[in-house]
Amino acid sequence: MKKRKLRKKRIFITVLFLLGLGILCFSFFHNTFSFRAKVEEYANNEEEELVPTQKEKRMSLAMVGDALIHEVVYRDAYQNGKYDFTNMFTEIKPLLTSYDLKYYNQETIIGGGTPSTYPRFNTPEAFANNLTTMGFNVVSLANNHTLDKGESGILHSVSYWKKKEGVVTAGSYSSWEDRNSAPIYSKNGISYAFLSYTVATNGLKAPSGKEYLVNVYSKEQAKKDVEAVKKKGAEVIMVAMHWGDEYTHTPNAKQKEIASYLSSLGVNLIIGAHPHVIQPISYVGDTLVIYSLGNFISGHEVPTLDKTIGLFVGLDIVVGEDGKVRFENIDKQLLYTYCTSSRKNFKVYPFSKLTDKILKNYESIEKDYLKILDKKV
Repeated sequence: MKKRKLRKKRIFITVLFLLGLGILCFSFFHNTFSFRAKVEEYANNEEEELVPTQKEKRMSLAMVGDALIHEVVYRDAYQNGKYDFTNMFTEIKPLLTSYDLKYYNQETIIGGGTPSTYPRFNTPEAFANNLTTMGFNVVSLANNHTLDKGESGILHSVSYWKKKEGVVTAGSYSSWEDRNSAPIYSKNGISYAFLSYTVATNGLKAPSGKEYLVNVYSKEQAKKDVEAVKKKGAEVIMVAMHWGDEYTHTPNAKQKEIASYLSSLGVNLIIGAHPHVIQPISYVGDTLVIYSLGNFISGHEVPTLDKTIGLFVGLDIVVGEDGKVRFENIDKQLLYTYCTSSRKNFKVYPFSKLTDKILKNYESIEKDYLKILDKKV
């Protein structure tokens, strides 16, 4: 009897032991799996945090107008046996430093050989060297003077600009392959395209079959180009347009027609040139249109006030999370090209650096000219 009770007691103790052992094992493995799950969850959360969410992107752009290098300008730059235009722009350089992209229109071709003036311009390489050293890195080459030195001048120009590392150009090419390559550039994560056209070439024409030498605007060509850069992933499309009537502050019907058409294609920004005076800035749909930046620097035979006042525009180009493009922090400043009565000492000033000694009544002049920018188009 005692043996039977002892056996039952042992069995009971064994069962309790096994039960406790089972509970202990269950607890251990449960906690282990729970810990692993938490580790994996933490790791997954870390991975999610490491994967950047799509945020808005932005790049900044500064713009000035036409570099129209008349003889009085390049003669003034000739010292000690060489051309140096640096001193003409010391007051402008500080405006550019904070911008990613810096644009100007090379109105007078870098055509090689002896410099020349109106009506067939040719500008010393030193001019473009000085401006790119200042930081200018987006240059329009399509204008009514592109053909001034013929095919050889254009080939020299294209070769010159191709050697400028980090400088984007458009509007003039040495082959159909280059013309149709539609390059896409990138800045601060934004893919952008830069196109350039002129509506006139002063009656000069490229040799037959070599129309690639200068981009003459047509609706058909613009549509092909815009569609091509869109397919290549351009988020922002900028177009330099050489258009309009000279020496008038009012955009003509053709400018407005082209602006409307380019806007319908999805162009985001139009940068206007050719009038040699400033014109309004306005939106056409979602497209920001600067109808004319006026002259950046020039030496017209009759230097009226209109021709000596140009425009600096700085802005941020923002690509939102939805892919839409908008413009922020638009800064508009007038520029003035000073020279002495003997056409010496050319220098470009922002109006903020002017005095009455440099330009009499500059404050009232500034107010009047800034009103032009806001005129309804």
